[in-house]
Amino acid sequence: MNEAEHLVELIPRLRRYARALAGDRATADDLVQDTLERAWSKLHLYRRGTDLRAWLFTVMHNVHVNRVRSARATDPLDDEMPELASRASQGDALVLRDLDRSIARLPDEQRAVLLLVALEEMSYEEVARSLGIPIGTVMSRLSRARDKLRAMMFGAAAKLKVVK
Repeated sequence: MNEAEHLVELIPRLRRYARALAGDRATADDLVQDTLERAWSKLHLYRRGTDLRAWLFTVMHNVHVNRVRSARATDPLDDEMPELASRASQGDALVLRDLDRSIARLPDEQRAVLLLVALEEMSYEEVARSLGIPIGTVMSRLSRARDKLRAMMFGAAAKLKVVK
């Protein structure tokens, strides 16, 4: 199978990751289209024998970062993240909705690492290569993302640590 066929085969995974990154279907579809367009035009830069999936996720990540940077060029950085309301008791659908909203509120770099590890089941090494960051940075961003998710999903109780 050549790279073009394999690229087409990976579209569902790209769509899933784009949907998690972008938050809505229309923006995710635009992100996938822009990613595929850039990947197709830069396919000559892909090194045969390496992981095409990781290369495509790298392209998608870079396209997404460029979009976010251009959209937020004048927005001030806000380190404080407001907490979500307490967990709804109506069922799993509401928990999933809250989780989706919490993930969307994570900083982009933490969300990207979390989604690649948890959703795409990529190893830390693959994520590091895809995003062009050291493996230690992957681990610290993942840890921070998980901590923030716990805090947003479970409130102040998640901030308490067990001391032995």
